[in-house]
Amino acid sequence: MADIIEIFSPFDTSRIGQVAAASPVEIERALETAYALFRDRRQWLSKQKRIEILKRAAAIITQRREELARQAASEGGKPLRDSLIEVDRGVDGIHTCVEELRTKAGQVVPMDLNATSAGRVAFTQYEPIGVVVGVSAFNHPFNLVVHQLAPAVAVGAPVILKPATTTPLSCRSLVEIFREAGLPEGWAQMVVPETNELATRLVTDPRVGFFSFIGSAAVGWSLRSKIAPGTRCALEHGGVAPVIVSHDADLDMAMPKVARGAFWHAGQACVGVQRVFCHNSVVDDVAERLGALGERMVIGDPLSMATEVGPLISRKELERVGRWVDDAASGGAKLISGGKRISESCYSNTVLLNPRPDSDVMLKEVFGPVVCVYGYDDIDSAISLSNSLPYSFQAAVFTSRLDTAMHCYRHLDGTAIMVNENTLFRVDWMPFSGARQSGHGVGGMPYTMHEMQTEKMMVWRSDALA
Repeated sequence: MADIIEIFSPFDTSRIGQVAAASPVEIERALETAYALFRDRRQWLSKQKRIEILKRAAAIITQRREELARQAASEGGKPLRDSLIEVDRGVDGIHTCVEELRTKAGQVVPMDLNATSAGRVAFTQYEPIGVVVGVSAFNHPFNLVVHQLAPAVAVGAPVILKPATTTPLSCRSLVEIFREAGLPEGWAQMVVPETNELATRLVTDPRVGFFSFIGSAAVGWSLRSKIAPGTRCALEHGGVAPVIVSHDADLDMAMPKVARGAFWHAGQACVGVQRVFCHNSVVDDVAERLGALGERMVIGDPLSMATEVGPLISRKELERVGRWVDDAASGGAKLISGGKRISESCYSNTVLLNPRPDSDVMLKEVFGPVVCVYGYDDIDSAISLSNSLPYSFQAAVFTSRLDTAMHCYRHLDGTAIMVNENTLFRVDWMPFSGARQSGHGVGGMPYTMHEMQTEKMMVWRSDALA
């Protein structure tokens, strides 16, 4: 009998479900099933069929919105009000996949331009690259899986999903919904391998055509170094997102946005605000405002609609965040607010003023409700500090001057620079990717679909065209 993995609420450790752990035999069976479907083109799903499945799945999710949101909040700890938005995003992402199928179908390649190409026409169409393996993190248990499952179904690729061990229930529900929507057996499978070694064996199998990873940089880069030749991959890791607040920023507008970017989902977001570089004329005001905003937020049970900030995913993470904050404070940072656990699972929203540049909270991704405020005199020094780490994802600047915004856009490292918006901003049809150690490849529904396909060309010669 397969081992059972018990799933517990990160808030109160109550048991909320269980899944079966996948053995080596079951991992091999999943790969065999998916690869056999890919290799037999007679079994490929027509575009019309895929669109029907995606539309039905979106409709079923909409009908079960609250149930799915409560499940995601229970296992992942994100407050219910935000988990409802997560489910809505998932539905919108599925519709985006349908739109992409309806509007992108290859291209005509110019011919008859010289003697070599005379009498010929050429065009391209898309085909699935192969078996997709998707490995996702805990922090968005519903929508991260949607970002791997829906594009794979859209392009017609068999997909094997490996959710985070702490949050597999949303993934299982999504696979079941897609089957209910008409996806034939075997086209989407969930596995939770017994060991990390077995998970690595799944990812690195030569039958895998595309590997999608959302999680820590250390694990992602290690797996990329081991994947089989020819396997395409996309990695989405974290960052230590910088925000620059100019002396002329509208603080009444900016501070609620920065506070939400820092404390949303208890800071457990790959592009959450972590480092805020402020002109010295406003740095104290910014720190005090952020502290006050953080203290007013309701922290607690994620299933309560009143809760704005939920628990950290585990007691181990709670202890680590607390240790990093204590080290920063003992190293000279001024503790403006927070700095303590408020329950067995929740940490207070914390603002640190002028921590040492070499402290963990300034060098590493905290992944907790902690924001560092740091003063500067010259904006180029703030940009230099923003760019000083081996991570590059989304960054932001708050300013009232066009030239300041354009200067930051030009000189800040990052794949997306927000102006008068926090670094959390995302819609699922835009490109979303980390650079340097923050990732590889491009996410976002249309871009993921592109990554999961090959563009196949036909060249047709005809005497009638001569």
